[in-house]
Amino acid sequence: MERLQKVIAYAGVASRRKAEQLILEGKVKVNGEVVRELGTKVSNSDTIEVEGVKLEKEDKVYFLLYKPRGTISAVTDDKGRKTVTDLFHHIPQRIFPVGRLDYDTSGLLLLTNDGEFSYMLTHPKFKIDKTYIARVKGVPTIEGLKKLQRGIKLEDGKTAPAKVSMTSFDEKAGKAICEITIHEGRNRQVRRMFEAIGTPVVKLKRERFAFLDLYGLAPGEYRELTKHEVKQLRVLAETGKLD
Repeated sequence: MERLQKVIAYAGVASRRKAEQLILEGKVKVNGEVVRELGTKVSNSDTIEVEGVKLEKEDKVYFLLYKPRGTISAVTDDKGRKTVTDLFHHIPQRIFPVGRLDYDTSGLLLLTNDGEFSYMLTHPKFKIDKTYIARVKGVPTIEGLKKLQRGIKLEDGKTAPAKVSMTSFDEKAGKAICEITIHEGRNRQVRRMFEAIGTPVVKLKRERFAFLDLYGLAPGEYRELTKHEVKQLRVLAETGKLD
């Protein structure tokens, strides 16, 4: 038996929070009856309808996308902007992004219809590393980089320690390129971290997610994860290390 909102989220229909909202609004039925209790548990034999549509069990799918700049990390956008799921026209499953990358940020983004998998890879307690390349305005000081490494205070709290290095800089042009690895996923976190030390990000790209990279892909292209990669990501989240 599983909680109803969890089953809806795992089916890829909506996030768990959105699923809870749909239940409270009376838009979910179990075996033909409207259910408004968030604690309701269901089994595989129960028939679930969300907004009049029967919940069908889908095969789980896992994709690695090279997200281009100028796309929204969402399933839909109320402003009519292009979303990452618009790049997957022929995929029958209802997939959603694992976490997010900002509109102006490019790079590695995972998409799936597996809610449990998504949760394991995005919750900070699992400490999955994400590595970014940041082109910044100005040249960070050694002390500034150390602040990022130790964790820096932002308006929503202090960040966890990060791995940071400056790969190149041009003092005359007033610019630098830095590599930073974090395991949190706060809104616009990397941009806010560099802004906090006085070197705002001009361009940002996520290069790696755990052991995955963008090898062989151009912006807008994607590939399906192998079964071994999916297994390894699960192992990494559960144990903190790879086999």
